[in-house]
Amino acid sequence: MIKNKIIFILPLLMVSIFFAQEKPNIVWITIEDTSPQFIGCYGNKNASTPNIDKLAKEGIKFTNAFATGTVCSASRSAIITGVPTYKIGTGNHRSNFPIPDFIHGFPYYLKQHGYYTSNNVKTDYNVADEKVMIAESWDESSKKATWSNRKDKKQPFFSVFNFAASHQSRTMSMPFDWYKKYVWNYLPEEDRIGDKDFEMPAYFKDSPEMRKQFARVYNSIKLTDNRIGKLLQKLEDDNLKENTIIFFYADHGEGIPRAKTNGINLGYRVPFIVHFPEKFKHLSPWGKVGSVSSELINFEDLAPTLISLSGGKVPDYLKGRVLVGKNRDQERNHLLLSSDRADNGPDLTRTITDGKFVYSRNFQPFTPEMRYIRYIEQAEITQQMRKDLKVGTLNDVQENIFKTRPFEVLYDIENDIWESNNLANNPKYEAVLQKMRKQLDNAILKARDVHFATEYKIAEISKETTPYQFRLNEEKYPFQKIYKVASLSGKKGKKIARKQAKYLKSNTEEIRYWAITGFLSQEKEFIACYKKEITKALDDKFPPVKITAAAVSFEHFGDKKSENILKEFSKSNNLDLALLSINYLLYINNKQPFIETIQEAKKLPNRNYNVKSACTDFLMIVELGKNQ
Repeated sequence: MIKNKIIFILPLLMVSIFFAQEKPNIVWITIEDTSPQFIGCYGNKNASTPNIDKLAKEGIKFTNAFATGTVCSASRSAIITGVPTYKIGTGNHRSNFPIPDFIHGFPYYLKQHGYYTSNNVKTDYNVADEKVMIAESWDESSKKATWSNRKDKKQPFFSVFNFAASHQSRTMSMPFDWYKKYVWNYLPEEDRIGDKDFEMPAYFKDSPEMRKQFARVYNSIKLTDNRIGKLLQKLEDDNLKENTIIFFYADHGEGIPRAKTNGINLGYRVPFIVHFPEKFKHLSPWGKVGSVSSELINFEDLAPTLISLSGGKVPDYLKGRVLVGKNRDQERNHLLLSSDRADNGPDLTRTITDGKFVYSRNFQPFTPEMRYIRYIEQAEITQQMRKDLKVGTLNDVQENIFKTRPFEVLYDIENDIWESNNLANNPKYEAVLQKMRKQLDNAILKARDVHFATEYKIAEISKETTPYQFRLNEEKYPFQKIYKVASLSGKKGKKIARKQAKYLKSNTEEIRYWAITGFLSQEKEFIACYKKEITKALDDKFPPVKITAAAVSFEHFGDKKSENILKEFSKSNNLDLALLSINYLLYINNKQPFIETIQEAKKLPNRNYNVKSACTDFLMIVELGKNQ
């Protein structure tokens, strides 16, 4: 009897060992700050991306893949955890708030199922205790990390390679000489793309000065493609390509003005390609090689997909889709996307897309798409755009990105790839608008978006709990009521102003904050009607309400009390409040009373990058600083 059991068990063990060995290797090729509009296989005839194009020809190309955030650390937090930023509290760039203990970097689960995990080299996960996450996720995370360092060459591996040559530093932010040193000089002469060898996006002026700067995008992506080619060749040289599934994607949209950091298609949409070797083609639901899929994908889907590929069970807290294999989940018909603070430029934009249209709701529309962000303002291309704006040589489309935003935009991203025609007020698209508005509201309410609590509040509650868990507490965070008031922000008129004034009396801090925030977009005649209520808000115990009321009051009434509040908080030791105050000063008309205060604030000890950058932007506007 025992002998028969052994005979029965041995084949099972052999099968288990066989399948353990037959697990696919997985390689991620991630590039930075790149939109599909600038890659050859996505239709750009001016681009030179033969290695990426070949990967698409031999794999599956996705036309509707989207980042969950529009700046690197926010996007990467969603990638590594599988949890979207608006649930976990990681939407604000490099804020580093805590996450629950049960949420792990997803490679942690791959390691449990026999995978060797390596990361070369970027992390930037935007969570507290990032070193703990790195340690539990990766067998090795370094500039030398590769599949080659595993001890057992039969062990399946998951290896990430991050290519930085297309980063915003190369495409715009660093000086032109720096770009020449680190991009241009690394390209063979025959690979270099000249200033006249491409078409300019519609929202950029087509001039020699702008073309000189914009050529950086094409050359940076060309250098990236060359380096990808070397990695793919290494995979072949090691005889691993036929056992390896390859994922290629960018971390968010293009590192140029108006794309990265903005909650529109140009900020979210990414190139995304998956290559299956012959051995693992049965895992692909998308047909033969060279296929193109319009399936909606976002970064929430990556963690569950890879956990499933490794043979693991997807944890309950992961709500993204498994994309491949027998456990593949049903397709979606829309996605919720988000964009929040990037460096010193606060924002809160939420977006719904179905792949054909993008509908974005701007909850802080009093700032323009070209809001002041030092890393963007220091770029020569931005300086040229502001020069052209000042002398009046931009057309309406080019000038519009410097104006305050409408509270909602609707773009047909199949026919308007540069998103220059807002359809939100076009009667022909009323049905689409209403449908996507409803989808957005429902998705935000279901998620209980924690970023409506303000970054200051998230920092405060993070001392006791996590943003993820706080948002689930109905008593402390009555989100449906908060969202009702936040949804008024950006809308104008007498009835809206009356409601906002009423909500200033609420006992809930966030409700009062969104009520006063709404007045930043109201027309002066309606603000004047509620001077008493706004003035009373100057004594509010919740600092974000007090500061925002001061910004509204000073802009419209010019009173001394508001001026003093803005000056006081600009020098606050709480850097979230300092940034909030200084950021408002960037957009008020009369900056003169605050020049000395901002000069002093910039010199104070223990100022972080964001506060210093906001000070620099302010001083540049009043022409008292250096644009660097």
